[in-house]
Amino acid sequence: MKIMAVDYGDSRTGLAMCDETETLASPLETVYEHHFDRCVERVAKIAVEKKAAMIVVGDPLNMNGTRGERSQLCNEFARLLRELVDVEVIMWDERSSTNTAIGYMNEINKRGKKRRQLLDQAAAAVILDSYLDYRKRHN
Repeated sequence: MKIMAVDYGDSRTGLAMCDETETLASPLETVYEHHFDRCVERVAKIAVEKKAAMIVVGDPLNMNGTRGERSQLCNEFARLLRELVDVEVIMWDERSSTNTAIGYMNEINKRGKKRRQLLDQAAAAVILDSYLDYRKRHN
């Protein structure tokens, strides 16, 4: 099943998608949108265009597992997204996904403007990869 992951950000929202076999999570694109509702609408449109069968939204929980302001905002993003798409939308713990993505960018020596463009997509791919690992272990 094609699953799309979302790493929501105030100005840049990273998207990633896996193949039908749920083997490989790949960066998809970055949505550059400051307006919350328009960002949700754009992500919904992309999910439909890419024929996503499920959407995983990163949930930036605090390190102690509690929900802070960012987590609440991402949960609202997912709630609105559910109203616009006809597929399951779930929340997934994304703690440290951006730090992991930064580590990947350092490993491949990606710097400057290109790094900023890919970082959010890479973070979404990290979120999706974590979710896919979970699905493999619990199916």
